[in-house]
Amino acid sequence: MPKTSKVKKKVKKVKSKSVSKQKPKVVSKPKDINKGPIKISKTYIPKDTEKYMCEKHKVFFRMKLQDWKKELVKANNEALYNGSMDDNSISADIVDQASSYTDKNVEMKAINRQIKLISEIDKALMRIKDDTYGYCLDTAEPIGLKRLMARPVAKYTIAAQEKHEKDEKVHADD
Repeated sequence: MPKTSKVKKKVKKVKSKSVSKQKPKVVSKPKDINKGPIKISKTYIPKDTEKYMCEKHKVFFRMKLQDWKKELVKANNEALYNGSMDDNSISADIVDQASSYTDKNVEMKAINRQIKLISEIDKALMRIKDDTYGYCLDTAEPIGLKRLMARPVAKYTIAAQEKHEKDEKVHADD
């Protein structure tokens, strides 16, 4: 046993001597890990010449989706607030009451569509985190930058989307 304690002491001494004489080493980490946030300009537009769904693309679409979501939430809040202020249902005229009811019905349908869209935006943001954003959920093929620019919540390639719509129509006819 005494031998191992001497060995440990020697090792400690050697380590302390070697560390003090050497310059500190800079350890380089892999590029993907701890790279830091990627910054893009506000005028940046993804290009086909860049690698598909590179970090710049992901940051661009994340920002685009988050901004869109903020706009929708703000519009919904304003519509709900303004809708509660305009209450003509207590009017004595039955035509005014019917008109008010129709207007509120249209507003509520629009708000419901926007709520569904906010849900789709949240799902798209999750796909960005999962690194599946920009790829078709059916075929796993790239959806394409042009399609994503037009519809950032797109889940399918155009061909797969057409197939889904055709299938929905067939089921609706049944």
